Amino acid sequence: MEGAQGQGSEVAHLLAQIRLEYEAALRGIDGLAYGISKHEFITAKMENMGKLHGELQTLVGDNAMELVVLQLSDLPDTSISLVQ
Repeated sequence: MEGAQGQGSEVAHLLAQIRLEYEAALRGIDGLAYGISKHEFITAKMENMGKLHGELQTLVGDNAMELVVLQLSDLPDTSISLVQ
């Protein structure tokens, strides 16, 4: 049982981290930085999301993307959406 709880905790942690990276990327779009530094910041956040998604997929398999979409679905609408 402990292993299943540990895995659930790891899944929750990964989903929370993905959400934080996504929110940071969105803030980067509207932030004060311009040009290359802004692009690099957003790229780094999206790459981190990709790595976290890979870890999540290792734990839960093909349901990983569905979990990510559910995690991000309650974020406020913005004029620019990175997930469609």
